[in-house]
Amino acid sequence: MTGKTLRVNGNDRDFAVRSTLAEVLGELGAAQRGVAVALDGEVVGRSRWAEIVPADGSRLDVLTAVQGG
Repeated sequence: MTGKTLRVNGNDRDFAVRSTLAEVLGELGAAQRGVAVALDGEVVGRSRWAEIVPADGSRLDVLTAVQGG
């Protein structure tokens, strides 16, 4: 297997096996600010994004803050 599949916001996406959470978010074009991330239902703080390598089949929820009234 050359890659892994993550379920991102309900859709399956393929990534390199050793991709960190930060690299995955970069590939998704997620902003570095105003973004909250949950991996398999647990919120992951930005300070840990570069050290966590999601496993094949993990569920990733990426939420973007929206300002408005």
